[in-house]
Amino acid sequence: MQNYRSTDRRPLAVRSNKIVQKIARWLAKRSFPTPNQISLFSILFAVLGAIALSLIITGDYVEWKLIICTVCIQLRLLCNLFDGMVAVEGNKLSPLGALYNEVPDRIADSVLFVALGFALSELSWGLFLALLAMMTAYIRNLGGALGLPQSFKGPMAKQHRMAVMTAVCIIGAIEWYMFKTNYSLYLALILLVIGSIATCIVRLIDIATLLNQSGK
Repeated sequence: MQNYRSTDRRPLAVRSNKIVQKIARWLAKRSFPTPNQISLFSILFAVLGAIALSLIITGDYVEWKLIICTVCIQLRLLCNLFDGMVAVEGNKLSPLGALYNEVPDRIADSVLFVALGFALSELSWGLFLALLAMMTAYIRNLGGALGLPQSFKGPMAKQHRMAVMTAVCIIGAIEWYMFKTNYSLYLALILLVIGSIATCIVRLIDIATLLNQSGK
């Protein structure tokens, strides 16, 4: 991240929140955790959430497992928020920062989506969704490698995917408590797949348009 560019950073309005900025400053003053360590914590929370989600296949305490997954997803997102803020605003950029910024995200996405597929006995679809999530990131980084601003466009960018996962875990917990069904999880899986495919297409079109405009 020493070669950091503002166009490589996902635009998030929450970064301007005073409470968030105060927490980031507090973290920046400490030797632990470092921005890279915060990035690794995001994997830990994603794995814990994925374990909880995958275990709903047993049919026991489903609503509680979905609530645990919801909390873990939010903790993962907080790690994603603060690793960059502490690194940039706290002036703690490191030579390996770019790797820690990207690789944990790909792992965290993958384990959650594979867990969703496993929980529904649709592992192949979970794996397909994990692949699509990686493709959205690959296409974004491809634009950057071509000298263009990285495209964070949706309709199913990372924050949108995690918003869907959070919402469906909450709705799914209510659905299971009331009806002992999990149709909402199936619907979310379909929505995530379609949305991720659309995101890949949108970003490719965006890159192609910018390349044509620049004459590259």
